[in-house]
Amino acid sequence: MTQSNASPSSNSRIIVQKNISKSQLSELGVKYWPKWACSAGKYQLKFDAQETCYLVKGQVKVYPKNLPNEVVEFGAGDLVIIPKGTICTWDASSHVDKHYKFDPSSSP
Repeated sequence: MTQSNASPSSNSRIIVQKNISKSQLSELGVKYWPKWACSAGKYQLKFDAQETCYLVKGQVKVYPKNLPNEVVEFGAGDLVIIPKGTICTWDASSHVDKHYKFDPSSSP
């Protein structure tokens, strides 16, 4: 896992963790997090709080607005941390199912 923080608010990068073990998922309580789903397509999203999500199904390419030359890809089985303040386009190549939680300490 790597993280680059040129500026804590606007330039924080999306973190993708692959090969998360069942024990790690259990420790995090992922199965108790709310669920969200979307069909294949492009979505403009803004994150008002830090989100941690676990993709159960699907594949996504994310284009962060503050990093125009960066594309972040993740899919089923990945744990993703999206920093507060992220504005991006999600390009879902197939139906996406995910569990998610917001970090209450990062809410506005």
